[in-house]
Amino acid sequence: MARVGVYLGVMKNGNKSKVALVTGASAGIGKAIVRRLLADGWTVYGGARRVEQMADIRGEGAKVLALDVTDEASMQAAVQAILGAEGRIDALVNNAGYGSYGALEDVPMDEARRQFEVNVFGLVRLSQLVLPAMRAARAGTIVNISSMGGRIWMPIGGWYHATKHAVEVLSDAMRVETAPFGVKVVVVQPGAIESEWAAISAKNLVAASKDSVYRDQTDPMAALLSHYDNAASPDVVAHAVSRAVNSARPRRRYATPMDAKMLIFLRWLLPEAWWEGLVRVAVRQAARGATKALAAAS
Repeated sequence: MARVGVYLGVMKNGNKSKVALVTGASAGIGKAIVRRLLADGWTVYGGARRVEQMADIRGEGAKVLALDVTDEASMQAAVQAILGAEGRIDALVNNAGYGSYGALEDVPMDEARRQFEVNVFGLVRLSQLVLPAMRAARAGTIVNISSMGGRIWMPIGGWYHATKHAVEVLSDAMRVETAPFGVKVVVVQPGAIESEWAAISAKNLVAASKDSVYRDQTDPMAALLSHYDNAASPDVVAHAVSRAVNSARPRRRYATPMDAKMLIFLRWLLPEAWWEGLVRVAVRQAARGATKALAAAS
């Protein structure tokens, strides 16, 4: 009966604009996605823990929700609130996530588990909660924001890359499982993007690695993360999401901007040993440049 009720709610609201839920909407990429979908004519719900930081997008027309993707009650309440108000969820954009870096020997297991809770388990659980309504409507799109890090790997980022590789695989499985019900599952793979993500990751890496025996690797990575020279606007990710949710036949993956496309291609092309050598050289050179730039600015 619950599924029938959801279906009738969808049909009753058939003339309304499509409805999207965007997680991690309090900053950066999340806000850009909300704004782009509003411009596309969607009814957009932005969800995040920091509700006060969504006042600007609320003023621009978004509806905001308190949403913690590590809390079951919070996720259930958000989905129920949207279905109660709109009768439908046409798109879920799983954007919430964070990057935690450190040598695998150094990272506490509680932190590793938390990164999986946010980046993987929260993403899948929220998808589980919206899928009954999408299946009842025999339509809907789930967009999982992965990363170029879901296709490549770098040292000192093992746990982060593991979560994003998991998102890639789970998205593929979900795509095939839900396709008979009219649901589409898409992965967006951002590269270097202007946001608070890299600076926070760098700060946490420095704090966690101050006594590490891996400082010769963690320090260059922290310098690299703290100074993104060629980071693109979050709007490029929002554009990819817009293409995905507004297309009748979206691509399986959207890599953006060009650095993501190039690195994913190189990882596919190169033998493992060649990739490892490239990573060593690239991190060393990029970190040297970042360190010089930071020294000049100080």
